[in-house]
Amino acid sequence: MTPFSYRCTDCGRTYARDAVRYLCSVCGEAYRPGIPLLGVLEAVFDYEAIHRDFDRANPDWNLFCPVEPEFHPPIPVGNTPLGRVDRLGAELGLSSLWVKNDGLNPSGSLKDRASFLVVAEARRLGMELIVAASTGNAASALAAVCASTSTRALIFVPEKAPKAKLVQMVLYGAQVVPIQGTYDDAFALSLEYTAKRGGLNRNTAYHPLTIEGKKTVSLEIWAQLGFQVPEAILVSVGDGVILGGVHKGFVDLQRAGLIDRLPRLIGVQAETSDAIHRYVESGVYSDATNPTTRADSISVTCPSNAHGARRAIEESQGLTLTVTDEEILEAQAQLAGRTGIFTEPAGATAMAGLTKLQGGPNRITGSGPVVILATGHGLKDVEAPLSRISIPLAVPPVLEALTL
Repeated sequence: MTPFSYRCTDCGRTYARDAVRYLCSVCGEAYRPGIPLLGVLEAVFDYEAIHRDFDRANPDWNLFCPVEPEFHPPIPVGNTPLGRVDRLGAELGLSSLWVKNDGLNPSGSLKDRASFLVVAEARRLGMELIVAASTGNAASALAAVCASTSTRALIFVPEKAPKAKLVQMVLYGAQVVPIQGTYDDAFALSLEYTAKRGGLNRNTAYHPLTIEGKKTVSLEIWAQLGFQVPEAILVSVGDGVILGGVHKGFVDLQRAGLIDRLPRLIGVQAETSDAIHRYVESGVYSDATNPTTRADSISVTCPSNAHGARRAIEESQGLTLTVTDEEILEAQAQLAGRTGIFTEPAGATAMAGLTKLQGGPNRITGSGPVVILATGHGLKDVEAPLSRISIPLAVPPVLEALTL
């Protein structure tokens, strides 16, 4: 582990590790539930030490980690496969297309990475309860990682969260509280709970280590590409924290002098849950008015990391775009049928964005690696693909019954 401090991404104030828990003590005073987070903190490391100590032949990823290894939960999070998909790449006019399949994390989503680090931090602090709000994946991730330790999970979810994700949470042993309302309602209630009744709040971006956990996917992509920076990475975007985490990983590598440029980040939103896209395009923030989408994991009225996501797009010279639910489900089928990777609708949103991008004036034309980040396993929400496919009817077990 490398020494680090926290820095406010808004005002630049710095804090010692344990001087602050969630938001900047100055900028965070102006935050209230219902607006994007203010005073989000980032971990700033001794980058000269990382540059000196990092060995590509035997990389020590703990140099980039803000929690000591002895507190890490005993569950194998991360190190998911990055596979080259030439058949799909040829269809899209890309000579080097890859899919990072984070649906193969223990609970089936990239959000295991954030939960892993927050649970590690709770163990360091001697805290036994972690509280979170989630549409499903962050909750399942927290429940899974807590199950590997003696830590308890209290989770607030919208009552319409997919059943498969609710089953995961309950089987992992979490205390689950469905809320008659939206993710944003659950988020506000979880903040009130920890403020008045205690526990460590895991909410995305509110706790700075959620971004630190998610950045590990970038470190892996870089290493798996032979320590090469991709030309572009396509990321499905809801609250903006995965996008922020992907950006932070490459920023840390650049600050440490290990890379000389950032990959272009392309954020893809469902057209109804488009607050960050409109913010990037116009420079003026406003909520999504009706964020209902089949990609439930990215359905957000008020994205918590809207400001950080916009910075990530701008600093990487990237862009954002939106896709329809029909385009998302088509991309889910295309990804499964061309690569064998079954990702949930939120994960397929990035794929839908790439298909749309390649058919327009902003198409990617370079020869460098392009990475689709598949964020969650398709079995988390089988109802979505069932809306557009048919399961064959049974036939008698005789050859004459077959028309194939």
